[in-house]
Amino acid sequence: MVSLSVLDQSPIRKGGTAAEAIANTIDLARQAERFGYSRYWLAEHHNTSSFAGSAPEVLIAAVAAATGRIRVGSGGVMLPHYSPLKVAECFRLLETLHPGRIDLGLGRAPGGDLRTTRALQPGPQAYDVGVFPQQVELLRQFLEDSTGLQGEEGGFPGDHPYLGLHATPRGPGMPDLWMLGSGGDGAIIAAQFGMAYCFAHFINQDAGTQPLDAYRRNFRASRGLAGPRGSIAVSVTVADTEEEAKRIAASRNLWVMHLLQNRAGAFPSIEEALDYPYTNEDRTMLRAIEQRGFAGTPEQVRGRLLALGEAHGVDDFVVLTITYDQKDRVRSYELLAEAMGVKAPS
Repeated sequence: MVSLSVLDQSPIRKGGTAAEAIANTIDLARQAERFGYSRYWLAEHHNTSSFAGSAPEVLIAAVAAATGRIRVGSGGVMLPHYSPLKVAECFRLLETLHPGRIDLGLGRAPGGDLRTTRALQPGPQAYDVGVFPQQVELLRQFLEDSTGLQGEEGGFPGDHPYLGLHATPRGPGMPDLWMLGSGGDGAIIAAQFGMAYCFAHFINQDAGTQPLDAYRRNFRASRGLAGPRGSIAVSVTVADTEEEAKRIAASRNLWVMHLLQNRAGAFPSIEEALDYPYTNEDRTMLRAIEQRGFAGTPEQVRGRLLALGEAHGVDDFVVLTITYDQKDRVRSYELLAEAMGVKAPS
């Protein structure tokens, strides 16, 4: 059975505001729950006029409070910026507020430029990316300890400096742990720690099936997951006609072009995208960008998603849809759910 989820970057449109973007996030989450989506993930970006979602843990609390069934989580928390204990406590509190509904997706990407990364660093110097696996292990130990599964002294060996430290509030249950990645390294780390893995196809479709293949090949069972659990994140725009879907997608495609040219800002209107004075070089880039996502009718997108899932060995899709108008975004998710046969439980 196919599972659909949402990845929301809380995009800011030209002429709009960050407050409007956050309001749209809350609205879309409510609609996605009604349409039958399984999870709603909030992204992390910093120092940008394109996205309002700089603190996913705060948005998770707001979205979970505004919904009643759908799982809510991070897509993802960029762990190199943060202390594993602090992240564990944030998500322990979220799990306490909304038991059984919280996901913790982790990533290694900075979510911003180099200067921003330096400003976010947790001390005199940032965590080196080479210690990321150790950060993940610490985070998992803190989370498992908080459930009481590891005993009173926690999940640390007797000589560990953190022995007896606990991520609070303690209690039963813990967030589902996911590793997010666009290449092989994240897949191997997810496999090593027995975590679920979501491959960011919308970032790096050139990787083919290699990341998910490597994940399954190297997977080690953990306390939370007996076997590999894979998902794929895809950029999608659905409308009643192919022409309309491509027209709506023109806004995001122009934004991506500007991003690749280091000129990204707020998301342009459809009219600006259609009337933009593209150079020949721009048009070559645009054609490549258009291939990075699926835009079309419900049946066209359904066919492409199912083919992609079969190639990658997954039936779990995390869908990223960005449009200039909120109504087009909501409608795209609605049409996709209908086409994929996804319904909210009665």
